[in-house]
Amino acid sequence: MPAPTVQVSQPRIPAPVARPRGDRHPGRARGEPWVLAAVLFAAYTVVSVGRFRHMATLSWDLGIFEQVVRSYAQLRAPVADLKGPGFDILGDHFSPVTALLAPVYRLFPSPVTLLVAQAALFALSAVPVTRAATRLLGGCRGLALGLAYGLSWGVQRAVDFDFHEICFAVPLIAFSLEALLTRRPRAALGWALPLVLVKEDLGLTLAAIALVVAWRARGSSPRTVRYALGVAVFGVAATVLVLTVVVPAFNTDGGYDYWNKVSGAGSPFDGAGSKLRTLAWLLVPTSGLLALRSPLLLVALPTLGWRFLSGDEHYWGTDWHYSAVLMPVVFLALADALPAVRRGTRAWLRSYAAHLPAAVAAAALALTTSLPLAQLTEAEVYRKPAAVSDVERLLAGIPDDATVEANIGPVSRLTARCRVFWLGDTRGVLPEYIALENIDGRYRDPVGYSRTLHPLAEYAVVGEAAGYVVLERWPVTAGV
Repeated sequence: MPAPTVQVSQPRIPAPVARPRGDRHPGRARGEPWVLAAVLFAAYTVVSVGRFRHMATLSWDLGIFEQVVRSYAQLRAPVADLKGPGFDILGDHFSPVTALLAPVYRLFPSPVTLLVAQAALFALSAVPVTRAATRLLGGCRGLALGLAYGLSWGVQRAVDFDFHEICFAVPLIAFSLEALLTRRPRAALGWALPLVLVKEDLGLTLAAIALVVAWRARGSSPRTVRYALGVAVFGVAATVLVLTVVVPAFNTDGGYDYWNKVSGAGSPFDGAGSKLRTLAWLLVPTSGLLALRSPLLLVALPTLGWRFLSGDEHYWGTDWHYSAVLMPVVFLALADALPAVRRGTRAWLRSYAAHLPAAVAAAALALTTSLPLAQLTEAEVYRKPAAVSDVERLLAGIPDDATVEANIGPVSRLTARCRVFWLGDTRGVLPEYIALENIDGRYRDPVGYSRTLHPLAEYAVVGEAAGYVVLERWPVTAGV
């Protein structure tokens, strides 16, 4: 009788998990987004602080926001005297989120604190963009997309624009859309909800994100759809409430000062050339037009809508900071669209999608040669000019807590320690000092000009340096 055979089952070896091509070191991607963010933070800080060190401030915004944050740090209402004596900034833009900077400013009371914080927030936004792109496309392509985002023209323009509250919105949008792409709808909504505290129009962006969440969950989670639709309604309602009730309640004129930016609009075709160029800049060098294949791009519509409907041509172009909130939207829309395109049936389109991340990164690097980060290759950005030191010594002669009327140049050198008003807008207050940037010789007779500002007061020049002039009221004890 033959011996019974024993069948030994062979252990099943699981099939290898397919990874996107180019991802030879998938584990390394966990740290790479943070390394990229650290490098970007250093670059943004050098450019932003370098502009401040050269007294090349573009607007009065840095001074306004420092006055606001300084007020919060002193546990006072957020007054920005540059907008008018005693003006509560919540009557201009609804941005209570800036109060988060107060503890840091309390330790480091300087406009540089705001610039460094802004650089950190912009750099932080590269982490979710790179991380999401890496998960969807693989390590190399994801890192290329993250680099392209960090060097994108919209972010660079914002870094170069002193300080603005939208620096809080950019990482919130980036983290929200990353959560959406990783199928965490509640996290996506949670990251987006604080947008209503950043600026009054961003409630509509919150609504757009919620609608995209609802659309993606429509076939799998009815509860998520309900939550998302509720958040969308909240976003719209918050915008309406802030614009019609909250801001007017803090505004000295009882209204919203920016309605005329829209009500003064002409035909939607006004400035069509500028608007089309802006759209091209948004979609071509950043995504090769493939972002149009993702529903995430709908999140950009509220911002583009109010900008293009406005009668103010400054909103239509690519300058300033207005496009920064659109950058994470466009790049994550591209990351969302690429996997489906690469699985498509058209060979040429698959090849185009496979090479697009590298092409977008190359385009960003090429464009950077004419954008603010190009200053990193110039020795001048790392040095403070001697003329600036002379001006700082001149302005240091103004005592702490003095009242000063100034134009753009001196503003950000004084708001940390003085009460500063905008030139020609003191509304009856007689400042103790007038500080003028007069490099172009616009004020040929500073004393005579001071009489046009304050006919009942006498001012005398007490110092000049590198085109800057400081006048003191005489006698100082005259009525205020």
